[in-house]
Amino acid sequence: MSSIKQDFTCRYAYGRAAETVMLSEKGQDYMAFAIDGGVCSFVLCDGVGLSYRGDFASRFLGRGLLAWLRNCSELSQHHLERELQALATASSQESDRFEVKDNTPQLLKEVLQEKQRLGSEAMYICGRIEQPGRFQRKGKLWLAWQGDSRLRLFNQHMEMSSRFGDNFRTAERWSTRSGPIGGKPHVYECRLDDLTGYRLLMYSDGLNDLDPICDWVPDDQVQVLMNALHTGGLEDDASFLEIVW
Repeated sequence: MSSIKQDFTCRYAYGRAAETVMLSEKGQDYMAFAIDGGVCSFVLCDGVGLSYRGDFASRFLGRGLLAWLRNCSELSQHHLERELQALATASSQESDRFEVKDNTPQLLKEVLQEKQRLGSEAMYICGRIEQPGRFQRKGKLWLAWQGDSRLRLFNQHMEMSSRFGDNFRTAERWSTRSGPIGGKPHVYECRLDDLTGYRLLMYSDGLNDLDPICDWVPDDQVQVLMNALHTGGLEDDASFLEIVW
């Protein structure tokens, strides 16, 4: 569990599934954020394990979205969809260079090659927080997502997540072959008239034990959930990102 305190206070944690650790494999989640003065951009991606190289998809998508969020002057669903398509084209070209090892059993090799043809997939949450500025600049919260990772917003300890609607579906995601699948990205934006009292919480489904908890969770308790000793380790990769301002 780590944290950074600047214009925003960001807490973050990451853990691999017990099976992933046992097999010495890469985790499928990717999480990153950047603080540029009074602006915080962030992304949390959950690679789809049944697709080909979900770890590649989450990493490529996460890095691309974070760079776009930091440099885009006008955030909108239209611009996001164009970026997701551009990232699909670039990532597809790179993933085509992956090769299945020659010593892989023939049947498994054929399965992997078919998965590769279908592409790599990842779910995501991304967004940007702009604090109110000195020169009449209004504060703004902009969020976008596809998939079933959790996204929760609190203000003065009151949860406001109902604003996002029931739009967190497992069938919705991003693909290296075709960009958004299962529907268009969901977008939410609002003004931030007040400077303080907000808490934005997001986590992948590996931390679904947090779902019924509305109170702020101390660092040591987040770590307990990450260790998951009660289940012999995490059943799925888990990413946790909390931003307070």
